[in-house]
Amino acid sequence: MQSARRLGSPNCDARPETEISLLVLHGISLPPKQYGGGYIEEFFCNRLDPTAHPYFAEIAGLRVSAHLLIRRNGELVQFVPFDKRAWHAGASCFDGRERCNDFSIGIELEGCDEEPYQPLQYERLVEVVRILLATYPGITPERIVGHSDIAPGRKTDPGEAFDWGHFRSLLAGEQP
Repeated sequence: MQSARRLGSPNCDARPETEISLLVLHGISLPPKQYGGGYIEEFFCNRLDPTAHPYFAEIAGLRVSAHLLIRRNGELVQFVPFDKRAWHAGASCFDGRERCNDFSIGIELEGCDEEPYQPLQYERLVEVVRILLATYPGITPERIVGHSDIAPGRKTDPGEAFDWGHFRSLLAGEQP
């Protein structure tokens, strides 16, 4: 993604020979419900100090990443190249197919389930998704899902605060 700031995450590996055909939207904030700072980047790059916040001790041993992060101010950060498998979905299933990391791209939105995402995030997300739709024909608007859709009962993000109707109307080119 040309417009993204790049930070390499070690939490990825070779993608199996398969078509990329799913886009998974996530929500993340570190510490929970706090925004800004470098904690998400440190987490995805395995540099999170477990003593910096009590919550960090719980997650410090996890090895996760996403392809992209969209911050609340619209900044785009890329952690994993799209031809690699980012470790974002965990145990997951879409349309009867397990191991969604194998065939998906993961985009994290800085936010949480209960607080509205920012207009700049929706704008940036639509820009990015349009590029991905043009680049990966296996991804269609119907194959853009939330983490909660592929890991129900285990994950809730991007949460009730993510406005799917607004996102889909922007993606379709409708005026807000």
